[in-house]
Amino acid sequence: MNEPLAIKLRPTKLEEVIGQKHLIGKNKILTNLLQNKKLFSMILYGNPGIGKTTIAHAIVSELNVKYRTFNAVINTKKDFDIIIEEAKLYQGMVLILDEIHRLNKDKQDLLLPYLESGLITLIGLTTSNPYHAINPAIRSRCQIFELKDLSDEDINTAINKVINSNILENIKIDSDAKNFIKNNSNHDLRSVYNLIEIAYYANNSHHITTKLLESISGKSNIIIDKNEDGYYNAISAFQKSIRGSDVHASLYYLGLLVETGDIDIICRRLSVIVYEDIGLANPSMGPKVDAAINSALRLGLPEARIPLACIVIELALSPKSNSAEASIDKVLNDIHTKKIGGVPKHIINHSPDYKYPHDYPNDYVNQQYLPDEIKKEKYYVPKNNKNEKILKEIMTKLENIK
Repeated sequence: MNEPLAIKLRPTKLEEVIGQKHLIGKNKILTNLLQNKKLFSMILYGNPGIGKTTIAHAIVSELNVKYRTFNAVINTKKDFDIIIEEAKLYQGMVLILDEIHRLNKDKQDLLLPYLESGLITLIGLTTSNPYHAINPAIRSRCQIFELKDLSDEDINTAINKVINSNILENIKIDSDAKNFIKNNSNHDLRSVYNLIEIAYYANNSHHITTKLLESISGKSNIIIDKNEDGYYNAISAFQKSIRGSDVHASLYYLGLLVETGDIDIICRRLSVIVYEDIGLANPSMGPKVDAAINSALRLGLPEARIPLACIVIELALSPKSNSAEASIDKVLNDIHTKKIGGVPKHIINHSPDYKYPHDYPNDYVNQQYLPDEIKKEKYYVPKNNKNEKILKEIMTKLENIK
């Protein structure tokens, strides 16, 4: 079988793994476990292509233990039953369970007692946050390790590993081509190896240039490096374009960020924008953004671009307000710079002088809530959009009652 380059280069020892220095190395937890020949059930989670499967296989290889692999999407209950019978035969086995977050309830119920008894030692692999995506009963029986994205240095190490291994004979990679590979890797080692291997066999000289890589990947050198100013400028321009209601520019900068492959930064920025720039002018956008983010993360790229584009168009064309941000910032400034005083005595806990609003007409009673020193302060100043006009009317009505 003609194995891919990524498989040929897969480490058999933990010390050969690229990256994950917080877990691997002198006095680091995974290295120490192997040195002490002790293995506990664990879940490894992180983005694709950063070493989850590699680490799992390096662990079982170094410990020389019986193991089987299982994919929660592809394999069946019958496959699982066979693994359990084999584990009983050997009085214990390591199960490398890929996409563990996709394990259905029936298989989870089957797995639990064997985890509990120790017959199965689990190494679960997932791209999803296990604290949200994995059954708490399974999660509580496992040690959870987060794998970090690979650094540029890690990617450079991987590229040099390809060259020095001589698996691809007489390979030559230009320095600017190395940068192209690094900038387009999305920190995914598997994609690095795959791109190099395709480029190697795509020309008879085995000389890899940027032009060749662009013709293969379909990406030009406009892609921005996540460690350069252009990346952060694009993020800034993305928010400012939405804030400025320029839908075309908003989509353009979304496209640039999509090309970096970094969905997380897009989602975080959208979560900021919807409350910082849209705010109370269109509060229904908050849940809409959450729904779009959930869809994008669930789909992954390239499909994630579609819900992201939908929500960016709505945000750009939505009415805008920063009144909530301005209000809380004014509060915080007063807390830091003014003598505020204490909570009024009639609203402290269990005060007999507290007036319970629900006992009064329209569930409202005139009562002081702010401390004496700032009792006349006005923190929320509504803007002149449709939604906040309604809030302003309510505020004015309450002020008139006072």
